[in-house]
Parts: sequence; structure tokens; C-alpha cells
Amino acid sequence: MSAAQPEGFRSEVSEGDGSYDATARIVDAGGADDERVVEAALRPRRLAEFPGQPRVRDQLGLVLEAARRRGSPPDHVLLSGPPGLGKTTLAMIVAAELERPIRVTSGPAIQHAGDLAAVLSSLDEGEVLFLDEIHRMSRSAEEMLYLAMEDFRVDVVVGKGPGATAIPLELPPFTVVGATTRAGLLPAPLRDRFGFTGHLDYYDTADLVTILRRSAGLLGVEADEAGVAEVAGRSRGTPRIANRLLRRVRDWAQVHGDGAVDHHAAREALALFDVDEAGLDRLDRAVLDALCRRFAGGPVGLSTLAVAVGEESDTVETVAEPYLVREGYLVRTPRGRAASPTAWAHLGLTPPRDAQQVPLPLDDGPGRLG
Repeated sequence: MSAAQPEGFRSEVSEGDGSYDATARIVDAGGADDERVVEAALRPRRLAEFPGQPRVRDQLGLVLEAARRRGSPPDHVLLSGPPGLGKTTLAMIVAAELERPIRVTSGPAIQHAGDLAAVLSSLDEGEVLFLDEIHRMSRSAEEMLYLAMEDFRVDVVVGKGPGATAIPLELPPFTVVGATTRAGLLPAPLRDRFGFTGHLDYYDTADLVTILRRSAGLLGVEADEAGVAEVAGRSRGTPRIANRLLRRVRDWAQVHGDGAVDHHAAREALALFDVDEAGLDRLDRAVLDALCRRFAGGPVGLSTLAVAVGEESDTVETVAEPYLVREGYLVRTPRGRAASPTAWAHLGLTPPRDAQQVPLPLDDGPGRLG
């Protein structure tokens, strides 16, 4: 059993199957299998050890403590937010706080109602079922989950056609912990079954410093305040990225330094891995550079921009754009992507006098602009 898994841990499937190679991008909040093993070892085990997210932590602590005092399973829990902020960690903590086993599976692995029925029918009383990327479940499985979460039973259909018979199967009380990066894709009936919903936001630098101090101790790495602060400031507000950057700085320090993570080691290592002071990597800067140097700040269509940086449109839209838009470097407009004054300043460039004024961003809805 892994040191990162609470007692009673049972894993049904591995996590997601994203098409983008996360190992090629050090500031990507996803992770390869070997990276996840290391990250799991750094996860806090109890709610009191969980840094940041004070509102979600306090609310979840209240729900769990009340359930313990009643001697019954807590309400179902839905955790939403961007990747790498601690949704899986909190699911593990829920099981640890309740001192119950946890069953782990994911939405993409449950494509048929029978897949879900097999998992539900094998749950023990009080067990925690963690459904990662729950919004990617099939519709038939979602409908079965509604009934199971509310009435603790599932209807197993035996036979086909006019002779098919639905046999009700009673389930012991259990708790579902769902995690999603796209809460808007969950159907309303499924969202309504969760008694507690917590949204995780990006961490501030102070919380990331606390996380990195703890991680450095667990990794047996000597790290001073300046080195930890430098890594935290380039981590995009995401603990998973912060821990990954810390390990790369540790590697540099062991090869080129005295093994200690200090300010010099952090700056040199992150420069080697193309992570600048703002947390932008090669792809981010390539997008901004193309916008400013080749297209005079835009607006420019997504497909044209992707060709200019030598990437697929989906890669630019889903991998680079979210952080650039959130930090105000890039603006999505009805006419395409445009560089903001922040982008010009970050590249050390002066906008040309005839550069078009960047229009105010509009709500582009679910469709793709440009």
C-alpha cells in the first residue's frame, strides 16, 4: 500500500486520460503516472494539515464533524475547481477523517450503467466513493447515480426487450465525493444530490510557501525562505505545479550546487526549464510573442495564432489560454485573440502607434472565438 493512501484505500481505475502530454510542460497542472506517485506522497493526510482554502476547509470540517457526532455518513460532497488545487487530496482526507475506506474511480471509466452498478454493489457501509472528473460519466450512469445517492438503491435490469425485468438492489449508506474541473457540465439533477459543494480557488503566494516548506521537509531537501518564495511566485497559484518546480530546483541544486534550494538555485533551475518570473513557460511566451511581434497585438483568429506558434488550436486554447486570460495577458474578443498592455510590458515591447485598441472582452459563451 502506498504511503500516500489512507487505510482501506482501494483503487478501481487510474485517473484521467488527457490527450496532451503533460510531461512536456512543467507548469501544466496535469501529471504523468510517475509524477502522480510523488505528488501523492506529498499530500496532507488530515484536514488540519491542509493549507489554504480556509472557507472550504472550515465548511467541510463542520460537515464531517457533525456526521461523526451523529454516527452516520455525511452528505455527498462535490468539489470543483481548476486542476492541481487539491480536490483529490480533500477526497482522501474525507475518508481519513471518517476513518473509512475509499473507493477511487473516474467519470471516463464509467461509460455504462453496468460499470457503475458493479462499483456500487460492492461498497461497504460508510465507504467513500471518489468519482474524479464526474462530469465525464455517461448519461445512463448519471441517472443510476441519482437514485443510488438519494435512496441507496439501484435497479438492475435483467433480460432484454419486452421480457426485461428491473430488480431493485438495496445499498448500504455511503458517501460520494465528486470532483470536477467543469462544474457547469454537470446536469442539475446530479448537482442537487450533493449536500455540500466546495469550490477551490487558486492559492496565494503565502499559502504556497507553507506548502513548499512542508514538501521540502518530506523530500528531505534543505530550502531557505528566499528559494521557497521564488518557487512559490512562479507556480501559478497551484500547489501541484509548486511541488513539481520544487523537485526540479532540487535536481539542479544536487547537480550544480550544494544540494540546498536557495534563491540562486531556484532562479537558475527555473530559467533552465523556461519558467519566467511570472510563471509563463515557452508556450505561453510563444503565444504572446506571436500576437505582439507578428500580428501587432491582434485581434487574430485562434487557428492562425496556433499555426504561428506551431501548435494545434486545441493546445493553445486549453493549455495556454486559461492562464494568460486569467492573468490579463490575453483578451478573447468577438474578432479573435488580442494582446493586452500587460503582455506588451512583459515582453519588454512598445505597442506600435497604429496598433488597434483592444476592445473590452465579451462573454463568448460556449462557442469558440476566432
